[in-house]
Amino acid sequence: MNVSHASVHPVEDLPTTDGGVGIGGGNNNNNNEVPRVRMKDIQGMPGTAGGLALRICQFVSAVMGLCIMATTSDFPSVTAFCYLVAATGLQSVWSMSQAIIDIYALLVRRSLQNYRVVSLFAIGDGITSTLTFAAACASAGITVLIDNDLNSCAHNHCSQFETATAMAFISWFTSLPSFLLNFWSLASR
Repeated sequence: MNVSHASVHPVEDLPTTDGGVGIGGGNNNNNNEVPRVRMKDIQGMPGTAGGLALRICQFVSAVMGLCIMATTSDFPSVTAFCYLVAATGLQSVWSMSQAIIDIYALLVRRSLQNYRVVSLFAIGDGITSTLTFAAACASAGITVLIDNDLNSCAHNHCSQFETATAMAFISWFTSLPSFLLNFWSLASR
C-alpha cells in the first residue's frame, strides 16, 4: 500500500502561489514544490546522506589500501597480495560509482528505492564485500606467516602489508552495512 499516493490522501484545496502563508503556518514563498514523502529511507541506504558517507568511507579505505600495497616492490610475488590489489581496486571503482549515484540522488531529491535498482545495489555490494573480505583474510594470513612464523619482516615490507590489509578490512567493514541495508530493503517489500 502506497500511503503517499493522491488517491489515499486526496487534496481538496490546492496551495496558492501568491506568497502568503503556506502549509504549517509559516511564510512559504515557494508553494509549487510538493513535499516528497519517503517512507522507507533509512540512513545508509542508497540515495541518503548516510549511504553517501558509507560509500566515501569504502572508497577512501579501499584506495588507501590499494596505494599502500601497490607502492611495495615485492607484492606481485605473493598471490594473496595480488588478489588484495584486485579486490580493493574493484571495491574502489564500485564505491566511487555508487557515491556518484548517491550524490545525484541527493541533488535531485530522488529516492533510489526502485526494486530493480536496489537489487542491483545489493548484488554488487554482496559481491564486492565478499571479494574484499576474502582478500583481506588471505592477506592477513600471509602477513602473519611472514611476521610471526618466518620472522622475516626485516627483509619485507611487513608494516605496509599490514596497513594495506587493515585498510581492506575497514573497506569491508564499511561495505557490509550497505549490503545488509539493501538486502533488508528487498526483503521488506
